[in-house]
Amino acid sequence: MKLENVKESMGSFWDNLAEGWRHLWQSAGGALTRFKPGDKTDLPAPDSVDDLSWLPSHGWSMLGGDVFEDDDRLVVRLEVPGLEKADLNIEIQDDALIVSGEKRFEQQATEGRWRVVQCAYGNFRRVVPLPVAVKADEARAHYKNGVLRVELPKVVAGRRKPTPVPVE
Repeated sequence: MKLENVKESMGSFWDNLAEGWRHLWQSAGGALTRFKPGDKTDLPAPDSVDDLSWLPSHGWSMLGGDVFEDDDRLVVRLEVPGLEKADLNIEIQDDALIVSGEKRFEQQATEGRWRVVQCAYGNFRRVVPLPVAVKADEARAHYKNGVLRVELPKVVAGRRKPTPVPVE
């Protein structure tokens, strides 16, 4: 294989990798959430974990979400599995919905070792930008089967109608 072919192949590889990373960051960057161990996280002792890639102080997870809008409201759905509703704190600040809480590790009742620890545990904070103004005091939240659903009535209900602007 010629050196030029190798250079071309490597250049193509890096271009594809960069494009893929940009796409991932744009589509899911907001869902990437850091988890930091807290007082109640109850992580396993490091000497009971065989997973060489596990770092108890560096947990990351995707808290994927959807934002739906109709004439009267926004509906935000976030996947936050492994929590109880009491573990969630929900607030609206300016033009964002902020969901925070602490995901706790469940210890096993028997003796043994952890071979793989891939889930994220600890305190987290996920910010979801809101595309329109909402009535924060009328928001309602429901949590079922690991999915948080927050319904936010709009400040101005109805579709925005186009307003013609005359040209002088």
